[in-house]
Amino acid sequence: MAEEAILEPDLPIIDPHHHLWDLRPLIAAFPQPRHSFIETLTHSSYYTFDQLLADARGGHNVVATVYMECGAFYRADAEPAMKPVGEVEFVNGVAAQGASGLYGNFSPCAAIIGHADLQLGDGARPVLEALVQAGNERFRGIRHQGAWDADPDVLGPPFHAPAELYLSDTFREGFRHLGELGLTFDAWLLEPQLGDLLSLARAFPDQPICLDHCGTPLGMGSYHGRLHERFDGWRDMIRQIASCPNVSIKLGGLAMAFCGLPEGGPMAGNSSETLAAMWRPYIETCIEAFGPDRAMFESNYPVDKWGASYNVLWNAFKRLARGASDSEKRALFAGTAASFYGIKDVPA
Repeated sequence: MAEEAILEPDLPIIDPHHHLWDLRPLIAAFPQPRHSFIETLTHSSYYTFDQLLADARGGHNVVATVYMECGAFYRADAEPAMKPVGEVEFVNGVAAQGASGLYGNFSPCAAIIGHADLQLGDGARPVLEALVQAGNERFRGIRHQGAWDADPDVLGPPFHAPAELYLSDTFREGFRHLGELGLTFDAWLLEPQLGDLLSLARAFPDQPICLDHCGTPLGMGSYHGRLHERFDGWRDMIRQIASCPNVSIKLGGLAMAFCGLPEGGPMAGNSSETLAAMWRPYIETCIEAFGPDRAMFESNYPVDKWGASYNVLWNAFKRLARGASDSEKRALFAGTAASFYGIKDVPA
């Protein structure tokens, strides 16, 4: 399909969720037949600064980004708990490259979200402190993904979070250190698990939390073809989580293979009009529940490359925001991300 014309090309965007990685060794390690999600990554197995720059400079006015942990570039020679510090060191270098001014009005990785194993309990504290130091004032917090499902066809490798991770006493022992250090928390889990996040948010009402990917509605494995029947339950949980003022939400991730919105990929060729119509019930529910000041559009690139090119993805989001006021658009596309992740000196 031919690339679309860019809608509202001057609208400033802070992309609050993308990855950088080289997954080629990881993918080669998985034997055939591969899990279907691993197959989606074979089409975006290498994504570093050059690819990010090309996408961000493809026509939309992306002025800054937030890097999201993905287990990339860990320290090979560190003890297990400290290995994730290597990821933040790497990304801070990319951010410094962008800050050189050679690439125009673009601040890649202006905020960095890393990973620390909160199951270490109080032992997570020195890891968090090392991440803060490695981030050179760009480090903002962590994500400890808790995605789990009893159906192995939903996730497959490399996801291995235990069931009810966010309910664990040891996890919460580590979690409390985030607030003490002034750090944010990104939560990724699946639609059937949303009650776990609700419990966590209520237990730590002063901890800033961002729910990734609209809570990840499922259209894979045993959930295939059941999006419609599960929608009301998803919507009820989104509304309950939104009642916690410490939680914000990312509007995106729906082009992942997990969701089946669309089912085909990679970059299935759907227009932004088609994608906007497909995603509208989820995006509008989230914005209505959280409000523009606690909701932010995200690319989730390159994972969402499965369902849409970068330009088409943001066109779809702009179509979904057409009824919003100018101030609401500024929040949804940049302002909320800037506020949540402490990004300054960008036009948001």
